[in-house]
Amino acid sequence: MLTFILIAVTVLVSWQAFERPNLLNRLILWPPAIDRNKQYDRLLTHGFIHADWSHLLFNMITLYFFGRVIESVMSQLIGPLGFVLFYLSAIVIAILPTYLRHRHDPHYRSLGASGAVSAVLFAYILLQPWSLIIVFFLPMPAIVYAVVYIGYSIWMDKRGGDNINHSAHISGAIYGILFMLLMEPRVGAVFLQRLMSPSFG
Repeated sequence: MLTFILIAVTVLVSWQAFERPNLLNRLILWPPAIDRNKQYDRLLTHGFIHADWSHLLFNMITLYFFGRVIESVMSQLIGPLGFVLFYLSAIVIAILPTYLRHRHDPHYRSLGASGAVSAVLFAYILLQPWSLIIVFFLPMPAIVYAVVYIGYSIWMDKRGGDNINHSAHISGAIYGILFMLLMEPRVGAVFLQRLMSPSFG
């Protein structure tokens, strides 16, 4: 249920930002606004706006498929609002390295839920490393996707030039794993056990 609410709010805010450029400019992560005007809310609000419909659709489909599983797990570990706490904190934590790197750059802007969605995805991979996920219409074990995803993100972050915040993807992935381990340390042992016993059933 909370996953659907987060998706609905994100779609609504993103849609309104598409129609109203002033709203997008107020919500987007723009370092000088945080540094000079103390608009710290931008560290969170940037996660509810997107560059275009395809950007929004990709993030929300990913959140739909994996968010429901993590919501169920989080509700058992830390209560019914645990997933919302996890997701919102992931938006902020995932963007912090980027913000600190560009905090004095007036030309830098960032938006999108990719960091938080990455956190959700990797929390899921920690629980189900061998489950098959669909990548460009092809089934792939989740743990294999994780390795490829992180490797590609590191390479593209160093290369740059595509206007995608790959650093946030990496930070989100790390945060998703650490948050899950903090909430339930036994997950680490279960992950290693499952990792050593591949099962695609």
